[in-house]
Amino acid sequence: MDKQRLLQVLLDQQEELDSLISDDYVQRPEAKQFEFNSKLAQVVIGVRRSGKSTLCHMALRNKGVKYGYVNFDDDRLYKLAVDDLNDILETLYIIYGTDVKYLFFDEIQNVDGWHLFVNRLLRLGLHVFVTGSNAKLLSTELATHLTGRYNEIRLYPFSFSEYCKARHVVTDKATTKNIAAQQAALYEYLMEGGFPELDGISNRHAYVEGIVNTIITKDIKTRFKLRNEEGIKVLANHFINNVGQLTNVKDITENLGIGTAKTVRNYMDYLTQAFLILPISKFSYKSSVRIRGDKVYIIDTGLMTYRHNSLSSENLGWRLENVVMTELLRRTNPSYQDIYYYRPGSTSREVDFVVTDHSKPMELIQVSFDISNPKTLRRELMALADASRKLHCDNLTLVTMSQTRTEKLDGVKINVISAREWLLNAPAY
Repeated sequence: MDKQRLLQVLLDQQEELDSLISDDYVQRPEAKQFEFNSKLAQVVIGVRRSGKSTLCHMALRNKGVKYGYVNFDDDRLYKLAVDDLNDILETLYIIYGTDVKYLFFDEIQNVDGWHLFVNRLLRLGLHVFVTGSNAKLLSTELATHLTGRYNEIRLYPFSFSEYCKARHVVTDKATTKNIAAQQAALYEYLMEGGFPELDGISNRHAYVEGIVNTIITKDIKTRFKLRNEEGIKVLANHFINNVGQLTNVKDITENLGIGTAKTVRNYMDYLTQAFLILPISKFSYKSSVRIRGDKVYIIDTGLMTYRHNSLSSENLGWRLENVVMTELLRRTNPSYQDIYYYRPGSTSREVDFVVTDHSKPMELIQVSFDISNPKTLRRELMALADASRKLHCDNLTLVTMSQTRTEKLDGVKINVISAREWLLNAPAY
């Protein structure tokens, strides 16, 4: 790329920096995971439009460090090759000064061979911040080429707590008025989801549709050279319409008509790598059991409301379960704990989530939107009690929309907690 043209592009991006951060920015807990003085690359990954760039900008600004910035998700930089990256570095020195020690590269995975460039900058003693929207591109390539010299931070759309902060809902004072406002916000959150920019968008259907289309065309189709773009859109819609349901690859293949079983499995892998879907495996100590029958969730419940051809917009039970799932990921990722579901047999009662640490069950969590019916309550409690005895875990939680209390069934203590309290107050694992 012509150096003068490159200079103009990066100067334009520098000018845009102030407009990228709003005055009511929500401080996000993931910022605490940055290691500013480390020799490791700081890598933020997550779905598009989840706030990765803003997180990095605010963390660097709050730290008070001088940093250079390049947004590679810019159409003017679309044809950059790895050989052009040295010109990028030279241009950054011209704009920000040769004494700059921190460099922030937004969506740098768009340039093939980018990891080699980052590796060289680390050897030079520079502090590198990187964002990206494709898990395999970042995690696999960094693990291979940087041999562990990176700190990975996963970012999701707003949690319910962050959603409340963005909308100025008071969460630190449990007055009757505040609790009512929190409960109303929770119903809105179940419907709208947590994409940070969505609140200021008038045409939300077009916005969400654009996110999904960009994921499929940029993060999946181009990367994996797919010919059947429509097929993977059909599969994505299937998962959006069937949140938290068991997957049967054979049935999906036959019913959706998008190729062979191998094609469906590949498409599922691509959607997972791009953070659009979130599959979890069945809990079992046998690997042959764990690899069959995943349950699939989606990155954000806003997809259920605003995505084209979504048919499950009013199912609040599915939405609550999906919200609990993504919140568990936020809490367990930093400590490298795992999440499964539990169903020992086809006739057994299922437990929605098993949180494990080194294969040891730490907590069993059941989600039920409405337990006002005594039969429903007993069914959910029995599922937890049965699993507790089989998995030797006595930390049992039932997340629901009703009031917090303690229940006992056959001598087993179960914590029933309102979704509002669980989402706002539960500690990280």
